[in-house]
Amino acid sequence: MKITRITVYQLDMPLTEPYWLSGGRLKFETLDSTFIRIDTDAGITGWGEGCPWGHTYLPAHGPGIRAGVQTLAPFLIGEDPRSLDHINRLMDIQLPGHPYVKSPIDMACWDILGQSAGLPLWQLMGGSEATPVLVNSSISTGTPEDMLALIEKAAAKGYTVHSAKVGGTDIGMDIDRIEAISTGLPKGHKVTFDVNRAWQPAVAIEVLNSTKARDWVEQPCETLDQCAHVAARVSNPIMLDECMHNFSDHLDAWKRGACEGVKVKPNRVGGLTKARQIRDFGVSVGWQMHIEDLGGSALADTAAIHLAASTPDANRLASWLCHYHLSVDPVPNQGARNTNGSATPPSLPGLGVSPDLDILGAPVATYETRA
Repeated sequence: MKITRITVYQLDMPLTEPYWLSGGRLKFETLDSTFIRIDTDAGITGWGEGCPWGHTYLPAHGPGIRAGVQTLAPFLIGEDPRSLDHINRLMDIQLPGHPYVKSPIDMACWDILGQSAGLPLWQLMGGSEATPVLVNSSISTGTPEDMLALIEKAAAKGYTVHSAKVGGTDIGMDIDRIEAISTGLPKGHKVTFDVNRAWQPAVAIEVLNSTKARDWVEQPCETLDQCAHVAARVSNPIMLDECMHNFSDHLDAWKRGACEGVKVKPNRVGGLTKARQIRDFGVSVGWQMHIEDLGGSALADTAAIHLAASTPDANRLASWLCHYHLSVDPVPNQGARNTNGSATPPSLPGLGVSPDLDILGAPVATYETRA
């Protein structure tokens, strides 16, 4: 089987309402998503999606994906997409770094492999069944009362796990947010306080040692060094996210005892192949993990849910779904959707999701075998 064509689509996906994080420091209103279609000489087509969460959240942006695909495509045409490790090594040789560019290509190759084998991705990734995965609500920064009201609305939709955005410039307000939310959660619910790297180490230590709450705290500071410094001085379990770009970062975090868990996001680390490697390492060292993507439609969400569903229960926390924040749905009625607080991956071969071409519109680029 050989790749004969790579087609690129671009879609602006407005959020249903503006989204604030990092204590209100960062605001997002529209996501720039890139959809990749890979065709083969066997008549099998695979789909992938790359959608950075804006351009200020991480060193990634939508136009960068499309520029990177233009660089990589000539080296991928004629290769067997089922040879996932080879495809990833080839991409790393031809374009060092830029993992977010490679993720949608890798995703599409997994889709082709699953269809070729007649198996869903969750089974190829080691799962025994299409396990429902808890869905994590995302609570935008606000007053303690506003955030608790958002949690109540999420609870009414079946969510039992919540990610509350904190990390403002007002230290006292952050302490109030954490205490109010931790004590005001509905019975049986859990929360992670996501700082999105907004605190300096001294602020993180001051805030966390001033609260009674011992819930998860995510990415308190900018760098791994800073987060490791904080982790050694507070009692809260620490979840690392934005500073974890590759396998070496995860290995370093484990060696330093910098966290008790991580977020594994395929688009950030280079795709499902590398995300699975990190997931397996996390299982081996006893981490608990949120497995989800950076952003995107239900296509990108579904790929991450396949990996999450194949993760052992003891190591799997909840997964966030970006698509419920969007006002456009390019894969209507398909994929892993929130049903009373959980999402189940499809059992169709491969990814089990295919975009509506009428919604995607005309491709922005096509690369194919020359006659």
